[in-house]
Amino acid sequence: MQRSMAQRSVEIVIGRLVTDESFRTAFLSDPVTTLTRVVECGYDLTSLEISALKATDTSVWARAAEQIDLRLQKDSLGGVR
Repeated sequence: MQRSMAQRSVEIVIGRLVTDESFRTAFLSDPVTTLTRVVECGYDLTSLEISALKATDTSVWARAAEQIDLRLQKDSLGGVR
C-alpha cells in the first residue's frame, strides 16, 4: 500500500511533535505559524490534515513524548520551528 505525500508529511509532523521539544513547544504556542513553516519547507499538508493536527488534544503530544526513550528525543531543532 502506497502512502500519499501528505500522509507521509503528517507522519513526519507527528514524529517531530513527540521527539522534538523545540518543535512541540512552537506548535503548542502557535500551531498555525508552525504548520505554515512546515508547508513552506516543502512538506505537503492538506487543509484537512492541518485542521486535524490543530484539533488534536495538545496533551497527547507531551504524553507521547514522555513515553519515548530519551535517546530518541531532540533538544533543539535546526530547520522548521
